[in-house]
Amino acid sequence: MTIAFQSAVFALIAISFALVIGVPVTLASPDGWSSGKSVVLSAASLWIGLVLLVGTLNSFVS
Repeated sequence: MTIAFQSAVFALIAISFALVIGVPVTLASPDGWSSGKSVVLSAASLWIGLVLLVGTLNSFVS
């Protein structure tokens, strides 16, 4: 269970860094929000899911 928790935390950190870099770059591009909306929303949904997963796994690990 610990390995699953650590993997989920690592994925959450990786997606967080990708969003911190990717969202401003997407919004600053010439096409802007219209071209990158689906990617940004998908990544944000994945991030929310990982937050919930890490919270759930945390209750099993401790």
